[in-house]
Parts: sequence; structure tokens; C-alpha cells
Amino acid sequence: MPYDPSAFPPFAVTVDLVVLTVRRHALCALAVRRGESPFQGRWALPGGFVRADEDLSQAAARELAEETGLRAHDPDAPAQEGGAHLEQLATYGDPKRDPRMRVVSVAHLALAPDLPAPRAGGDASNARWAPVEELLAQGGYGRDGEPVAPLAFDHAQILSDGVERARSKIEYSSLATAFCPPEFTVGELRRVYEAVWGVALDPRNFHRKVTGTPGFLVPTGGTTTRQGGRPAQLFRAGGATLLNPPMLRPEV
Repeated sequence: MPYDPSAFPPFAVTVDLVVLTVRRHALCALAVRRGESPFQGRWALPGGFVRADEDLSQAAARELAEETGLRAHDPDAPAQEGGAHLEQLATYGDPKRDPRMRVVSVAHLALAPDLPAPRAGGDASNARWAPVEELLAQGGYGRDGEPVAPLAFDHAQILSDGVERARSKIEYSSLATAFCPPEFTVGELRRVYEAVWGVALDPRNFHRKVTGTPGFLVPTGGTTTRQGGRPAQLFRAGGATLLNPPMLRPEV
């Protein structure tokens, strides 16, 4: 039989972004308040429809630039100034996930150092960085005691999957350095792990681990006192992309 595309129902493809950063020692995600239906007034992850002339990575990079002003760089490279780590997370295709029509979303995970206050764009009426624990409260209460409505669509599941991806990958990869500026101290890197995992780590054991893996961190020759106290040595991410053996996440 000849192929007849009209025999299949049409559907749209979107990209949704789990954009994570560390602000005030807390793991935060970018959330936008929807200015249009469906779910008008509810918080959601940033994203949008894939254009006819785009592939998925181009659409994700465009949405990232529109929402944060950041460009994406090679996901296998350490964080670079002005860039963000961007990788494909998962695909979500529940037929009822969007009340408008059949929409399949290819979610992406983006990580970047401490970012400034976001500006709303597209159909968003507001945008903010919010602690992931607050966004995932699902009908609970935020830090200010105010009730938190569930995220729009299936974005709570997407956010949860993105956070778990980040928490798992920093055990064995250099992904945590994507949350750091180009030059950082071991203490600043440790606070990234603590924020992402939500636990306190022993400073000496952590220092021994990350400096003991050849090529994981490279001294820059400089020092800083931006964290207070004595000058601390500055490092940059090295060429090694794996921690061997891995730094296992403590049980909480």
C-alpha cells in the first residue's frame, strides 16, 4: 500500500527546559508564569514549539537564549564564560499532557553558574528563579508560607527528572563545574554539591577527592578572598570528565 500521511493524526513537537542554577546556596530552577491559556496564571517550565526549520537542539538553544540570554556550548566541555551546559533529558508524550492538541515534548536540561534575575518572554507574564523543593511542593507550601499550585502540564515530572539527572551525574562526571564560574575554589565547588544533593559534606574529604583525580581540577595560579577568611586557591575545570572512583551521594 502506498504511504498516506493523512491517515495519521497530526501532532506538535515542543522543547521544555529544566534550567538549573545555584542561588544563595540553594538549587533553583527557572519558572515562568503563563500569561495565556491553557493554565493561565500557573507556573511552568520555559519552552516552546519547535519551528519548521529547526532541529531539536537548535530549538532548545533558541529557547535558552530567549529565556536567559545564554548560549549553549558543547555538553562534553566544562563551563565557559557566557555559556551553559545543555543536554537532552527525555521525551514526554502522554496524549493528554496538553489540552490543546497532541503535543510531544523533548525536554532538555540546562546548567549554568549563578544567573541574574530572568526576564519574561513569549507568552510568559513573569519569570523567576525558585528553589526546586518549592516548585515540586505540588499543592504544598513555599518558604514564605504561601500555598504553591502544581506546575502546569506535566512539568513537575519533567523538573523532577531533570533534578535527578543532575544529582546522579555529578557523582561520576564533571557536571558540577557547570554551576561554577570559569575560576572557582574547592569550597565553592563543594557548596554546589551540597546545594544539588541537599546535604552537608566533609570539607577535607571533599578536597582530597576532587583534587586527587588527575585532570579533574587544574590550578590557575591565583587565589581569592571572596568567600572571606584566608586566600583560597583558584581552579578551573580540567580535561577529565569522570571522577574515578565516583563520589557517591550520601544517603539522607
